[in-house]
Amino acid sequence: MTPEQKYRLVAGKQPLELLYQREREQAGEVYLRQMVQREWREYTWGDVMDRVRRIASFLRERFEPGDRIAIHAKNCADWIIVDIGIMLAGMVSVPLYPGQSASSMEYVLEHSDSKLLFCGASDDNSALSQVAGRLPTVAIQRCEIECDSTLEVLLESHSPYPESPLFPEDKVFTIMYTSGTTGNPKGVMHTWSAITFAVPNMVRGYGYDETDRFFSYLPLAHAAERIVVEFHSLYSGTPVHFPESMETFLEDLQRARPTMFFSVPRLWAKFKEGIDAKISPSLQRTLLRIPGLNSWFKRKVQQGLGLDQARMLVTGASPISVDLQKWYHRMGMMVADGYGMTENFIYGCNTHMGETPVPGTVGKPFWDCQVKISEEGEILFKSDALMKGYYLEPEKTAEVIRDGFYHTGDAGFIDDDGLLHITGRLSDTFKTSKGKFVQPATLENRFGEVALLGQVCVLGHGMDQPVMLANLSELGRKQDPDKVNAELAQVLDTVNEQLPPHERLRAIFVTAHDWTPQNDLATPTLKIKRKLVEARYRPWIERYQQQGGVVWEQGELAWGDVAET
Repeated sequence: MTPEQKYRLVAGKQPLELLYQREREQAGEVYLRQMVQREWREYTWGDVMDRVRRIASFLRERFEPGDRIAIHAKNCADWIIVDIGIMLAGMVSVPLYPGQSASSMEYVLEHSDSKLLFCGASDDNSALSQVAGRLPTVAIQRCEIECDSTLEVLLESHSPYPESPLFPEDKVFTIMYTSGTTGNPKGVMHTWSAITFAVPNMVRGYGYDETDRFFSYLPLAHAAERIVVEFHSLYSGTPVHFPESMETFLEDLQRARPTMFFSVPRLWAKFKEGIDAKISPSLQRTLLRIPGLNSWFKRKVQQGLGLDQARMLVTGASPISVDLQKWYHRMGMMVADGYGMTENFIYGCNTHMGETPVPGTVGKPFWDCQVKISEEGEILFKSDALMKGYYLEPEKTAEVIRDGFYHTGDAGFIDDDGLLHITGRLSDTFKTSKGKFVQPATLENRFGEVALLGQVCVLGHGMDQPVMLANLSELGRKQDPDKVNAELAQVLDTVNEQLPPHERLRAIFVTAHDWTPQNDLATPTLKIKRKLVEARYRPWIERYQQQGGVVWEQGELAWGDVAET
């Protein structure tokens, strides 16, 4: 069956309608595989729907249709099962990030007026415990805090919900809160119509089916993972695999050997850093030049990552460096950069099936998705997948949806081949004291293949010249500090030679620690919070910016306490 024929079978159907069909016709086929004590625990479509119906009975017994029900857990089979149960009950799901701070969770739960919280594994059990006492709680897989009840008790004490409803297309089924890079998260409301329009079209563009395999580990609270894995799997019938923990992540990935794998740029970079730490970049280049050995080497790298059977590799959520993307292409892994956002149900642009990803672009729009560039250079989207609005924030909704177009806040252009290029956030562009504008993403992209560096962030508003903050990769941390210092100084000189005078970087400031959700310098999807990073390090930068070269933050010293190299 062709992708077009498969599309016609699911076009316009709600996911619940397809689930009822799979319940009748594919009850014995495996849908979810959860790694537990180093073995796959399998859930068939019949198993899933039995649990879903019991959850729906529990919810309908205690709450009203339209009530908000929250989920806070790392990815697991229960996450998807609970989410479908909330849908079947006619309630509104509110996903929370497993690494979210207590204050952010409190804001979301209060803002959404959530009535119940399903709790699973968390990156911060103390934060989860702090908010769990504010509303009733149910423990799901790998939950480590005390809850009012458990999913297993709930399932045993309730009969399957007998009805098989469908809901009005304009009814809100979820509120997905943004990761909050610039303030409090915003609650993005999506209706059933967003799924029935966007997901069948995306599945048609990717062409996968029951013979494929998904591997889910990025937070399901994030729109991209939830849509690309959960909703796509409901429409395509593709089985989903979940790792047991992050400690067993790579082993579980190797065992699952997915045919489609989605990750964010920071984690693609981490994969490369791990390989660089084992095989030096210079040796990699040598192996790739030797006939016979090059194919063997690529295959070993792919197998080591568990991606040797992957036919679709996607990156998104934030820009990927062109150099990093090209590295994967040289390794025979054709990573494609996709572009979408929570507000448009990630129905934006990507490389379609059968086309070759072009580094530096995010591909072409999906079917019936209009993309244009405003006079100010801003990327605008229009389609039937746009959000209903921000929950309880009509003013903010009106700011971003004008004349039917969602204003992304991203700058970019469309080339002669119809490929969209993203040049950075309009709000990230800054002006130096000389009155010159600088786009940080353009400069950061030039350091994408510097194996010694991990995260990078260019800043310099009001300064004579821009500077770059960075931290070291796994390889960089293993090298002799004097050697690293010399190599980074050389890289800085080489890059600056290629830049116009106003963009030349005065210095590289190397921080002692990564920027993570735990220290509040990155979102749960590992996007850098630029304003907070700058606020954290600006006093140090201003103190040493005239030094130039490479400046180091010293180990565990308080921020601002630095020593010259």
